[in-house]
Amino acid sequence: MKTHSPKKSLGQNFLKSQKALAEILHAGSVSVGDTILEIGPGKGALTEKLLSTGAHVVAIEKDQELVPYLQEKFAIDIEKGLFTLIEGDILDFDILNCKLLADNYKLVANIPYNITGAIIRMFLESKNQPTTMVLLVQKEVAVRIARDKKESILSLSVKAYGTPTYVSTVSKRYFNPAPKVDSAIIAVQNINRNRFVSQTHEAEFFKLVKTAFAHKRKQLAGNLKEGGYSTEWINATFSNNKIPEHVRAEDIHIQTWIDMSNNI
Repeated sequence: MKTHSPKKSLGQNFLKSQKALAEILHAGSVSVGDTILEIGPGKGALTEKLLSTGAHVVAIEKDQELVPYLQEKFAIDIEKGLFTLIEGDILDFDILNCKLLADNYKLVANIPYNITGAIIRMFLESKNQPTTMVLLVQKEVAVRIARDKKESILSLSVKAYGTPTYVSTVSKRYFNPAPKVDSAIIAVQNINRNRFVSQTHEAEFFKLVKTAFAHKRKQLAGNLKEGGYSTEWINATFSNNKIPEHVRAEDIHIQTWIDMSNNI
């Protein structure tokens, strides 16, 4: 089987820690009958573990050179219908029209750092959401998403749809090539739209949050006023939700954002 060198242009950092692979499977509660979507299977280290559980794996691989490698490595699983390999860019992947995915599927992957936010938003905001996401991402990103303070647009977006948990840290030495920073496994469970009462509410939530974080150093009230929200609405909303006058957007809890956006 032909050897393959990781490509920096595609953000390839192949995981080589058996412990981390086991933790990813455990965090996703991967079992027989599950449908798993894997992004960038690389040389198939995680793919192999996923298939060993009896799950059906659908993998999207952008690297043209790795496709024949994976086809050869998992030829038996492909023949049995347990492994489906698609060549393409995940950001161009049509979640709605892909008949390979069941109504309930899990997203489990070691994803490139440079498209982490795009991938998370793409799947959480899709009409065909995964029930669970377990991702290996940059440690700093995982910390920001999972913590209960100093929120960001990304962390609030995740919490609007599910419950994030910081699973464990994965040292940079467990990758080939080793990235400059450590990574972490993060799990997002119970993904749904139950926090929103309507599509309009969902849209208003994201409009409000994006406006509130337009200028991070500014106070929340200033950003909202500059973004077109009336002084009357701001004053009433702050009063009804007991929001301090000089607070910044990063200090507001997810439930408060949900309540605020439902009264616009």
